[in-house]
Amino acid sequence: MALDIFFPARFFIDNTASRSLVVSISLFVSVLCLCIVVGHLFEENRWINESLTAIVIGGIIGTIILFASRGKSSHILRFDEELFFIYLLPPIIFNAGFQVKKKQFFHNFLTIILFGVVGIFISFVIISMGSWKLFPKVGFQGLSTRDYLAIGAIFSSTDTVCTLQVLHQDETPRLYSLVFGEGVVNDATSVVLFNAIQKVDVSEIEQITFHVLGDFLYLFFTSTLLGIAAGLLTAYALKTLYFGRHSTDREIALMALMAYLSYMIAELFQLSSILTVFFCGIAMSHYAWHNVTENSRITTRHIFATLSFIAEAFIFLYVGMDALDIEKWKATKTSSKTCFGIYGILIFLVLLGRAAFIFPLSVLSNYISSRSETALITFKHQVVIWWAGLMRGAVSIALAFSQFTFSGITRDPVYATMITSTIVVVLFTTLVFGILTKPLVNILLPQNTHTRRWKSDDPTLPLVAPEEPATSGLQQARRSLSMLLERPVHTTHTYWRKFDDRRRYKCVYDEHLVPTSGRGV
Repeated sequence: MALDIFFPARFFIDNTASRSLVVSISLFVSVLCLCIVVGHLFEENRWINESLTAIVIGGIIGTIILFASRGKSSHILRFDEELFFIYLLPPIIFNAGFQVKKKQFFHNFLTIILFGVVGIFISFVIISMGSWKLFPKVGFQGLSTRDYLAIGAIFSSTDTVCTLQVLHQDETPRLYSLVFGEGVVNDATSVVLFNAIQKVDVSEIEQITFHVLGDFLYLFFTSTLLGIAAGLLTAYALKTLYFGRHSTDREIALMALMAYLSYMIAELFQLSSILTVFFCGIAMSHYAWHNVTENSRITTRHIFATLSFIAEAFIFLYVGMDALDIEKWKATKTSSKTCFGIYGILIFLVLLGRAAFIFPLSVLSNYISSRSETALITFKHQVVIWWAGLMRGAVSIALAFSQFTFSGITRDPVYATMITSTIVVVLFTTLVFGILTKPLVNILLPQNTHTRRWKSDDPTLPLVAPEEPATSGLQQARRSLSMLLERPVHTTHTYWRKFDDRRRYKCVYDEHLVPTSGRGV
C-alpha cells in the first residue's frame, strides 16, 4: 500500500492516449533510422542529400499512413511550432556556429552581412509587395497587411544545404564561406524580421519601415552580445575550474547546457535566440573548446553535429508527410487554378527577390573591397550563390506554421491555402532545384578550374600603398573607400588576434608556474 503513495493505481491503467503517443514516437524514430540508412546508401551520390532523402521517405510513409487510415491522416506526429523553435532549431543553429570556419567567415564578414542582412530586406520588400499586388489578380484575397509582411519574411529564408554538399570547401573556400555564412545569417535575419513584424502597428504603414529597422538593429546587436557573453563565460568557467581533471562529462554537459541556456534567455527577453546561440557557438568553438580535454573536444564535435543532423532530418521528414495532409487541402477551398497561380507567383518572387540583391550587391562588394583578382566574386560565383539560396526549408515551414496555424491546425481557408502553398514551394524548390544543383555547379565550376584558395590581405596596410603607381583621383578615392570600409573588419580581427596571443602567452606562463596536465590553452 505504501507504494500507492508514489505509484498511484491510475499510473498502471492502460491509458489509450499515452499508449498512442508511445507508438507514434516509436514509429517516427524508426523512420528516422530508415532515413539514416538510406542516406548512407546514397552517400556517394551528390545528386541526393539528406534533405531530399528525408522528404521523399516522408512522402512515402505519409502515403502509406494515408491509405492505412482511409484518408483521415498522413502524420505520425502533429507538428507544433513551439517544438521547432524550442527543441529542434537550437542544435541546428548552434552547430552551424560551432563548426563554422571562423577565419574565412570573418574575412568575408562584410560581404556576408551585405547578402544576409541588406539582401534579405530587399528580398522581403519584393516578396511582400509582389504577393500583395499579384495574389488578387489570380483570385486570392483575405490576407491582412501583417500577413503579407510575414510572407515576405517567410519566403526570404533560405536553405543552402544542397549547394554546400556539392561545393568543395578545400577547392573553393571563399565561395563556400559566402554560401554558408549567408545561409546562417539569412535564417537569423528572417526570424528577427518575422518577430519584428509581429510587434509593429501595421496601421501606421508610413512608419513601419523605421519600426521594423529599429527593432531589427536592437535585436541583432543585443542578441549577438548575449551569445558572445555566454560563450566567454563558459570558457572562463572551464579554464578556471578545470572540470576535466575529474570528469569530461561535466565539460560537455556545461557547454551544451550553457548554449541552450543562452538560447532560452534570449527567448525570455524576446531577443533573437537564433543569433544568440549562433554567436555563442562561435565563441565556444574559439575559446571554450580549447579549454577542455582532448576527449571532450572530439566528443563535442560529434555530439553537436549529431543533434543538428537529427533535428534537420526530423523537420524534412515531417514536411514530406505534411504534403499529404488531407485536412489542410480540404480546408483550403481554393480552386486549382488559383492555387497554381499562387505557387507560380511565390516561386517567381523567390527567383526575382534573390536576383535583385545577389548580383547588385556582388558588384558593390567587388567595387569596394577588391584589391586582387582572387578577392573578386566572379559572375559564375554569383550565379552559384544566387542558386544556393533558391531552396526553401525548415525555417520557412516553421514561420508559416507560426503565422497561419495554431498548434499545427488551421480552419481558416485562406490560412490553410498559405500553409499548403508554403509546403508546395518548399517541396518544389528542394526537390527540383536541389537535384539540378550538382549539374549546374559542375558546368559553372569544373573541377579542374576551381577557384584558387583565397588569401586574406594584410590588415595593417595603409589607405594608399606607397609602391602603387600614380592613378586618377577616382581610382584613389575608390581604393581609399575600400580600405575605410574594410578597416573595421580587419581592425576587429587584429585586436581579436592580439587578445588571443596575450591569453595564450599568459596560459603558457601559468603552466610553467603550476603544472596543469591536460588543460587546454
